Amino acid sequence: MAIGFALIVVGFIIISLESAPHGDGFLGLTLGPIITLSGFIFEFYAIFAKTEKN
Repeated sequence: MAIGFALIVVGFIIISLESAPHGDGFLGLTLGPIITLSGFIFEFYAIFAKTEKN
């Protein structure tokens, strides 16, 4: 879960690094949201995945 949280934080940091006004560049519109979404998907997987017990 820590990896997913770190991906979400990194995604938001990348979005905030955009130098174009209102985030209208590659970082704010493409790369940041993809990384943030992958963090949320990783979190959902970490929560709902069942571990196999021997």
